[in-house]
Amino acid sequence: MPTESIVIVGEGEYRKAENIFTTAPDMRCIPAPAAEDEFSAIVRSHGARYAVVGIQPYRDALYAVLPRGGVIARFGVGHDGIDKAKATAAGLLCTNTPGVLDESVAEHTLTLILAASRHFVPLASGLQASLWTAKMGSEISGKTLAIIGAGSIGKAVARIAAFGFGMHVVGCDRTSSLDEDAMRRSGIESVTDDFAAAVREADYVSLHIPATVANARFINRERLALLAPQCWLINTARGAVVDENALFDALVSGQIRGAALDVFEREPYVPSDPARDLRTLDNVVLTPHMASNTVEANARMAQRALQNIALAQAGDFASMNLLNPEVLAR
Repeated sequence: MPTESIVIVGEGEYRKAENIFTTAPDMRCIPAPAAEDEFSAIVRSHGARYAVVGIQPYRDALYAVLPRGGVIARFGVGHDGIDKAKATAAGLLCTNTPGVLDESVAEHTLTLILAASRHFVPLASGLQASLWTAKMGSEISGKTLAIIGAGSIGKAVARIAAFGFGMHVVGCDRTSSLDEDAMRRSGIESVTDDFAAAVREADYVSLHIPATVANARFINRERLALLAPQCWLINTARGAVVDENALFDALVSGQIRGAALDVFEREPYVPSDPARDLRTLDNVVLTPHMASNTVEANARMAQRALQNIALAQAGDFASMNLLNPEVLAR
């Protein structure tokens, strides 16, 4: 009988897809607190080679307790919480789960756009408080949506927006190898690497770029000034790509119409400046980083994370969603 592999899984991720983790063949998945010191202590106590982690940042201890050839499998796409350089130095393979959450994030993005266009949050809250307050909304059919970052999630948003709601979609991406036919099939009418040109006439600007060093506070005062006054900023990417203080000022001054955000610089949300608390504004829609948190996407993320571990065990590195391929040279 083969020995079961021990996989330590962050508690939050374990709860989201418990049926997947408890039935994984040849693997024993053990939940652990996400905080790095506690998580790492459980990895050490079980002598585990494999870890499935969420959005929590891991900066130090985890890289010392996993053995060379071990795997840090991200339950999700964004991987800014994993230090790939430290992992590579420690001989650890890092993976994520691209593609499996595209539809969930895309649907939530359109939910935020619809909530913004129909004043859903204040009207629903008012009715719960016994206030019958009608407020005129607007259709999104025929409106212009600028997709910033035309990757797989951006294209999924474009497809639903264009073919489902009749929106005009433009794309903005700095990648030189974009497939224009794929863009058109996704409903993106045109694509450019010029942010100003993409957003000039947009009614909604939706962010789908990763939280890299180059993208830190990508939406700053200068780029906010390029948005049209009727524009809503939508962010289901990462909080780090938006300067929240600059956004607050743009919202208060009426420079842009509103913002709908699922992600924040600090989570749970805490304003970096107490005097600029986005929760105090009536032209914002806020959700608690839940775009990918669906039954279906969670199951797929768990399956893909465990699949990456199984591929590592088999030595099939080429089939893994490997984030640090340079580790193979070690």
